[in-house]
Amino acid sequence: MIIGRRHARWRPGRDTRAVRHPAAPGAPRLTDGSRPVVVAGGGIAGIAAAVGLAERGVPVIMIEPHDQLGGRVRSWPVTHGDDQVTMSRGFHAFFRQYYNLRALLRRVDPDLQSLVGVPDYPLISADGYADSFAKIPRRPPLNIATFVMQSPSFRLHDLVAVNVQTALELLDVDFPATFSRYDGESASDFLDRLHFPPPARHLALEVFSRSFFAHPDDFSAGELVAMFHAYFLGSSEGLLFDVPRDDYDSCLWSPLRRYLEGLGAKVRTAESVAWFDASQEVLRVGLGSGTEIEAAALVLATDPATLRRLALESELGDGGWRERVAAIGHAPPFAVWRLWLDRLVAPDRPAFLGTSGFGPLDNISVLERFEDGARRWSAAHGGSVVELHAYALVEQPNDQLLKDRLLDELHRVYPELKGASIVAEEWLISDDCPLLGTGPWEQRLTVGTPHPRIVLAGDGIRCDFPVALMERAATTGFLAANHLLHIYSLAGHDLWTVPIRSRHRLAALCTAFSLGKRGRPSCLPSRFSDAGAANRLSLADVGE
Repeated sequence: MIIGRRHARWRPGRDTRAVRHPAAPGAPRLTDGSRPVVVAGGGIAGIAAAVGLAERGVPVIMIEPHDQLGGRVRSWPVTHGDDQVTMSRGFHAFFRQYYNLRALLRRVDPDLQSLVGVPDYPLISADGYADSFAKIPRRPPLNIATFVMQSPSFRLHDLVAVNVQTALELLDVDFPATFSRYDGESASDFLDRLHFPPPARHLALEVFSRSFFAHPDDFSAGELVAMFHAYFLGSSEGLLFDVPRDDYDSCLWSPLRRYLEGLGAKVRTAESVAWFDASQEVLRVGLGSGTEIEAAALVLATDPATLRRLALESELGDGGWRERVAAIGHAPPFAVWRLWLDRLVAPDRPAFLGTSGFGPLDNISVLERFEDGARRWSAAHGGSVVELHAYALVEQPNDQLLKDRLLDELHRVYPELKGASIVAEEWLISDDCPLLGTGPWEQRLTVGTPHPRIVLAGDGIRCDFPVALMERAATTGFLAANHLLHIYSLAGHDLWTVPIRSRHRLAALCTAFSLGKRGRPSCLPSRFSDAGAANRLSLADVGE
């Protein structure tokens, strides 16, 4: 198994510049049978925390309110007539840069055979533009240069209008300082400064904010820059991704549940954490069923609303910390509509399609192209299983009006489906995703809390690394485990990320040479504030 290797030549992916973040050393395992650590939440963050602890012999009890693990990436069975099928909260892209999430999955699937690569993830605009990532080189900066040259959403005179100083900010990053650099600035504000041509702005950049279920006006510019670094300019893993071969539960989370239970952890599904009391030496955790657990520590890996309620009701921390808890926000509602149709999608359609300008429609998935269960249904019934996604809805929508609009837009994009009958459907609207807004990055909640044995994990928790979404969930889960393992004097778990600083000094060098004419731009780091010092950069600083 890959986990545990420390060979100097081993890397978690194809990028030789991936960065290893070693954990604090300690004893290999705990064997004294102490009180358990309660993990509230069985999503990716909770699973990672539970695995990180249980592998070191720490007793763990995981509490998950749903019947399945996986959190916002779970799937569950549904019955349509004689057919047993599944539903989920929509497709998730398992990018090759998701080193820590993939390390978690390798516990039960060392070669990641449960994942299958997609050949492309095209993006189309209602204005007629289309972009593809299939033939983009993996290595930066050649990848972004090739994308710009081959993209129909860029024209030569558009490039002249791009704000070079702002564009260079994408090259000159240093995390975590880059997150704070954009405090108060939204993704929309940054894109306005960038002066990208509108089609390219929608297709190449706003897709990042909408993948967080957020509107660009409300989404942090620092997070946008971090994602551009992680996917484009800071990694040579490429823009294509993998998806599970079958539904999330059977492919990913049920095997990890069995793995946890094999390590001695207890997993309680259909159960919730109702309260906790940290006022005494022994933590007390109350469950919705009325059960009370005496715990050695507590990992809160819940959705934003549950975290806010539990933390505030517990009166944990001082007034300042509780104000930060009260400020936890959640993204606008999103909708997922899975349709079992009596007609096949045209064979040349991609498994995934991103859309821009088609009303509320953001993505179309054709599930039989990659999911075994959907493929079996399609073969048996001669139809397609199509999923429509609508992110960052302005308000809680009228279900029928939204369905009608989504169906109209589907027919605009895939006209061969006009007249197709809906054999069965599943509809979901939720608003439980964290909002990574424009407020001060330093004020976001961190893994550590005012109590040394209570930690937080999840994709809304602040992390120093340029990671996001599922990868931030997995990373903060392992960081939460490492925090508690340090208390036990146990060895933590190493983490991997894309480079946390720019791979290219070219941006800083170009900016430095322009200082004499334009003065120091506010975005330029202090290490290049002196033009003379900047001009002394050697040629070795230029390039990758």
